[in-house]
Amino acid sequence: MKIKKKYKLIAALLILLVLMLSAFDVRLKIVKYKIESDKIDSPVRIALVTDLHSCKYGENQKTLIDAVNKEKPDIILLGGDIFDDIIPDTNTKIFLKAVAPKYPCYYVTGNHEYWSRQSDEMIAWLRANNIYVLDGESVDVEIGNQKISLSGINDPDKERFTGKSGDFYSELDKIQREKDDNLFRILLAHRPSYIENYLKYDFDLVLCGHAHGGQWRIPFILNGVFAPDEGWLPKYAGGKYDFPNGQMIVSRGLARESTRVPRIFNRPELVIVDVVGVK
Repeated sequence: MKIKKKYKLIAALLILLVLMLSAFDVRLKIVKYKIESDKIDSPVRIALVTDLHSCKYGENQKTLIDAVNKEKPDIILLGGDIFDDIIPDTNTKIFLKAVAPKYPCYYVTGNHEYWSRQSDEMIAWLRANNIYVLDGESVDVEIGNQKISLSGINDPDKERFTGKSGDFYSELDKIQREKDDNLFRILLAHRPSYIENYLKYDFDLVLCGHAHGGQWRIPFILNGVFAPDEGWLPKYAGGKYDFPNGQMIVSRGLARESTRVPRIFNRPELVIVDVVGVK
């Protein structure tokens, strides 16, 4: 009887150990989504990179760079908080210098770029390194034989921290006038909590970050515990969300050492989106 109890205790401890290792696992993972549209003739592969916060991914960012290269995206979309307001910019710049010469890169601001009060310097650096900053505008992007309409909006903290005119909603109105409704329309925006506003502007796909996956998760039960803007039990912590007039994908982001609270059952992710025609 004592031997059986001993084995049960060992088994329980092993299960607990596995759960703990899994819970605090912050290795990078790749998450893939497929979006179908009758506006697409030639497939487009998007790498969505959000909330890097200048965190470290191996020596010279090798882990993250290799992950991007392995997926061979047609375009990289940088969904804000790529820089941080506390951690130095070194890791972010190493990563972007490696990928920008290989792939067309488009960027929108997040709140932490503005919190740093160095957003102007960051944006100037991005532009100097051939990264297109979507400053509340829409552009037509040609990828191989496919053209798409790509729009990007600044984080709502722009006006508060920079004092520059032009608010979040006026940028959305401007984007609406500029985008080509005959093309597949993508909106790159940092915060998913504004989805009701985004949906008013007829985008086929909205790509966001910011929520950090709700920081803590319970697999198959709870998608996220707490997220900025949304608070407790966030509705849009991470994943794919379908609406009658569009879809949204929210990345759980790449933040690791930048967060005061550890990620639990919430591995950082590189999101790959394949936009394909309807079969």
